[in-house]
Amino acid sequence: MIKSLRFILIFFVLAFLSPKNSFANFDFNTNCLNAYKSIFELKLGNAKAYIATEKKQHPNNSIIPLLENYVDYFTLITSGSKVDFDKLKGNKSARLDKINDDDKNSPYYLYAQAEINLQWALIRSRFGEYFNAAMEIRKANNLLLDNKKKFPNFLLNDKGLGLINTVLGNLPDGALKSALSTFGIKGNTQTGLAILDKLAENLPKSTYEPFYEEVVFYYAYVLTDVAHSPAAYVKTMKYTERIADTSLLKSYLQSYVCIKTAHNDEAINILAKKPEGGTYQSFPYLDYLEGIAHLNKLDLGASTYFNRFLQTNKGVNFIKDTNLHLGWIALLKGDKSGYTSFISKANNSGYTYNEKDKQAQNEASAPAPPADLLKARLLYDGGYLSKALQLLDDRKAADYNSDKDKTEFNYRLGRIYDDLGKDDQALNYYQAAITQGKGLKYYFAANAALQMGKVYEKKNNKVKAKEAFNNAISMKNHEYESSIESQAKMGLKRVGF
Repeated sequence: MIKSLRFILIFFVLAFLSPKNSFANFDFNTNCLNAYKSIFELKLGNAKAYIATEKKQHPNNSIIPLLENYVDYFTLITSGSKVDFDKLKGNKSARLDKINDDDKNSPYYLYAQAEINLQWALIRSRFGEYFNAAMEIRKANNLLLDNKKKFPNFLLNDKGLGLINTVLGNLPDGALKSALSTFGIKGNTQTGLAILDKLAENLPKSTYEPFYEEVVFYYAYVLTDVAHSPAAYVKTMKYTERIADTSLLKSYLQSYVCIKTAHNDEAINILAKKPEGGTYQSFPYLDYLEGIAHLNKLDLGASTYFNRFLQTNKGVNFIKDTNLHLGWIALLKGDKSGYTSFISKANNSGYTYNEKDKQAQNEASAPAPPADLLKARLLYDGGYLSKALQLLDDRKAADYNSDKDKTEFNYRLGRIYDDLGKDDQALNYYQAAITQGKGLKYYFAANAALQMGKVYEKKNNKVKAKEAFNNAISMKNHEYESSIESQAKMGLKRVGF
């Protein structure tokens, strides 16, 4: 009862702040709030029903096109479908036209246009439309800055500005960064993170509480994938705790961050308990994540989840990577013909829009990894450090035939000792990986230099940290080059260079 009264009070304060009392055609009323809440639980069918009701009751409400864009945005995030993308992207201009004809004195007038542009920019970058994405980021940024001048107390401006600053401040070299630099657009990752952290902390205490889940969605993403923050797990679990367990988006955020931060058993538990049913949007990527989590603990039954992903997925991403993982399962079973078949699929099916699939193609083109190195890699990714160490502890680099495997052996032990807090051993193995693999196309040497920089940074040895980060940047023509270079440049900034 208290909770219900609280929500009603929030709604009325919101209504007084911006919608119908002052701005008749930007009305975040009950239908719209219910639609918005359903979107962020990934109940997109319910959201469409609320939007349809609102269209009948208040056809001129310009919050409608914004909500419709949210539905398209999450449809594309969950499906990853290029067909859906090509079909839905034509909706953008009509929605902007509808909003553009409305009340210019509303804080939602520029904000809604910025949100639509930003959402399409984020989606376009997934499908390689970098120039158009850059144009939309530029537009969104300008609209939000203008809106912040007009309405400095409208907290929602900071959601987009925080995201743009964080992503642009750590954008790897490539087509999108090149396009944005043409327009002179730069960001600052630390500024963006501070903005989003403040919002996540303060929004529940404000009249903008209904927008909390969206802020946490973006904040968890940038902490994990953009800033590679050591606080990503703690902050994501903290800020998602107050989100209802009926939210499939909560399950996604928590499990994704747990997998990325080596809290593997927790990820498995979260995915096993995720809400299910016909009201939720189909999200095949969660099967892919579940496969990753099970394989990280060397559960070869992970193939069930990977196969389910391939059967239900309509998208273009993670096809190569899934086949690579199925190949690894075959390899660990001793099924050489199965391994060859899946590696052929990893090479010849799917696309290379994202880094995972690019790397999968690279690995599929390389010789098969030794079983002990593969097991150690998977166990390390899952956070099972002692088990990973046991596999390699009685071996040495000379036991392996190729320079690639010798380098990976040193790199893997460096990562394991690093995470166990044994800095001296970690540094020794990182240096061995750099010495052995500096001229190879594989990422081991460059990432060893990056991680070495982080160890020295932790020790407050800024000179050595600078040297290691610069070493990582100096290595070229290897896997993950843009990402490693961006992280090394952020490291240099942190240590004052």
